[in-house]
Amino acid sequence: MNVFDWLRHMDVPVSQRFDVVEVKFKGGRKEYFRNINQLEFITGDYVVCEMASGQHIGTVSLQGELVRLQMKRKNVVINDDMHVIYRVATEKDLDKHTQAMAREMPTLYRTREIIREMKLNMKLSDVEFQSDNTKTTFYYSSEERVDFRELIKSLASEFKVRIEMRQISLRQEASRLGGLGSCGRELCCSTWLTDFKNISTAAARYQNLSLNPAKLSGQCGRLKCCLNYELETYIDALRDIPTVDVPLKTKKGVAVLQKTDIFKKIMWFGFDKDTNWYPVAISKVLEIMELNKKDIIPESLEILTPQVERTAVDRAPGKINSDLENLDKKYSEEQKKKKKKKSRSGKNKNNANKPQASSPQKTD
Repeated sequence: MNVFDWLRHMDVPVSQRFDVVEVKFKGGRKEYFRNINQLEFITGDYVVCEMASGQHIGTVSLQGELVRLQMKRKNVVINDDMHVIYRVATEKDLDKHTQAMAREMPTLYRTREIIREMKLNMKLSDVEFQSDNTKTTFYYSSEERVDFRELIKSLASEFKVRIEMRQISLRQEASRLGGLGSCGRELCCSTWLTDFKNISTAAARYQNLSLNPAKLSGQCGRLKCCLNYELETYIDALRDIPTVDVPLKTKKGVAVLQKTDIFKKIMWFGFDKDTNWYPVAISKVLEIMELNKKDIIPESLEILTPQVERTAVDRAPGKINSDLENLDKKYSEEQKKKKKKKSRSGKNKNNANKPQASSPQKTD
């Protein structure tokens, strides 16, 4: 969600600077404002922005020529109706903003109670107060159309602010709430992903993934966005792999396709009464398919089984994790030396504490 400003070190004359600034608000929401007063900003500065009703405080996320590119990508048009930036936020402005943010969680819990009392089929996920406490935006998700006119009246009378209800999708809800994915990292939608594309089960089929909803679904309950990340690579690799609709006929028996190693270009086949799977190169599979079309049956798949090249690790199994083994030997030898030193020092102490026996004197 952040864009690296690689033009920040370029000094541009004030008259030639692009006067639109990108400002980021709660939940990763970004809007564009005109800097008509030619104020000097640093990325991360808190600024007071003009809103449709009142004013709101956000942080400067991007400025300069890159803002022009972002607006072009998002089809944002510059016109006279575009809101402006008033000033850099003062301590008094930030105090009001902090007080407004402190009202969000109690308002969220209380609104959920009201929704439960009215028995509305909607899920309230987040509340955002405007910095001047004149407007509150409620973000909710629902699978059906909700009549919340009575809810708005109740909320307006209780919180004494202007109410706006904004419906968001389940993916947007997950991005606002955040969390950790099954990969152990923070959710893509809450860190850097901004565009949510359609994801179908065909993406899982192309990648030979098991169609298990528990594994393919994200925290939003929809298919994971990361299913699209490597999809194009798999589609390019599958172009060279033939479609085996009919089992291969050999003199040993009928061979059925069990699995396909897409990137190694190897297809695994198994016979009816044989538990072993035999790897066959794609070129050999095409050969057998052509022979079967001509009613020619080859001997067996085993003859055509490719010999997989042994890697350097397979050729030298003793060298696997050799660095770790050397470290273990080093520390084990040091521990043995320490134990020997301790045992020797203990023996010397015991010998020193023992009374020495007097040797008998010889008499003439």
